Amino acid sequence: MIVCVCKSVSDRVIRASIRDGVASSFDELQFELGVATCCGKCEASVRDVMAQSGACANLCGVAAHHHPQVQPAPVAVPLTFYERKAA
Repeated sequence: MIVCVCKSVSDRVIRASIRDGVASSFDELQFELGVATCCGKCEASVRDVMAQSGACANLCGVAAHHHPQVQPAPVAVPLTFYERKAA
């Protein structure tokens, strides 16, 4: 299955990269395969494939990678507009 449409990277390629030691972290996968470097929509899927491959359990001690489904509400930031006066 294609995981990263922008770079045409499949789950098999990701698993092979992890298995063969080409990449052992998400950052290395980004560098080697280019996943999640264009639109970023595949990041959660790439991390899920990593977790299914056992990369998280072996390398960072996490048995399952958790992705929150609910995004936090954006925080309103007050803006100040200054009027520019001609000299």
